[in-house]
Amino acid sequence: QVQLVESGGGLVQPGGSLRLSCAASGFSISSYVMAWYRQAPGKQRALVGRISISGATTTDGGSVKGPYTISKDKEKNMLYLEMSDLKPEDTAVYFCARLGGSTGPDFGQGTQVTVSS
Repeated sequence: QVQLVESGGGLVQPGGSLRLSCAASGFSISSYVMAWYRQAPGKQRALVGRISISGATTTDGGSVKGPYTISKDKEKNMLYLEMSDLKPEDTAVYFCARLGGSTGPDFGQGTQVTVSS
């Protein structure tokens, strides 16, 4: 059974940094393209970025304007999203996703990130 559990969200001051984690189980992240999405209040879910099967390549989804990094830890079967210089407009629920499954994308339950002073 595919399971994705995000963690690491919370309240961050503008200009701050955050690392979100996604624990995957029921499959190996080494075999799939993985992604992070976010959904801001009142808006549709948007792609933050994708990371290739090998983890060597990331593709920007265009929704995050500030610096960020997506990475895989294949040994731990974990996906990460590191963001810095956060702004209030980065406030959203962040979801990790497995792409390419037989039934379409699989999403976790999300973790809330709030950027506010």
